[in-house]
Amino acid sequence: MYHHSGTVVRQAGGSAGVLDTAPRDSDAILFQRCTWCGTAMYHRLLCPVCQGSDLRTERSEGVGTVRHSTTVHRNTPAARNVSLVEMAEGFVVRGRVMGPPIGIHSGDRVRLSTAKDPVRGEPVFQLVDEPFRAWT
Repeated sequence: MYHHSGTVVRQAGGSAGVLDTAPRDSDAILFQRCTWCGTAMYHRLLCPVCQGSDLRTERSEGVGTVRHSTTVHRNTPAARNVSLVEMAEGFVVRGRVMGPPIGIHSGDRVRLSTAKDPVRGEPVFQLVDEPFRAWT
């Protein structure tokens, strides 16, 4: 809940509607889960399913699957990829997958490398295993 001074007031029981800004582990993604319907989401104020505001903060295991990846050449000295990663807990996060942008495809399994890119502030992932692509 918000205090009139603009600071965040923590509720007893750890069920604040905002993300905890000081994670215990710097290499972790924090997400929210709705206490009413159980939907997992990333950086939301309300649940996208039931519109509930009672969200609890949880720590992700950091394992996911690339759902979409694109190569961006804008505002960067070299090409970089921007990927949508569906995490094992059920939420989707935008981030960067390390490696050549041409080698990252939908369905690749990834693991969290660092929770924040120092330049863009997005999570950085690495491929779990190299997929076998004999004909591509």
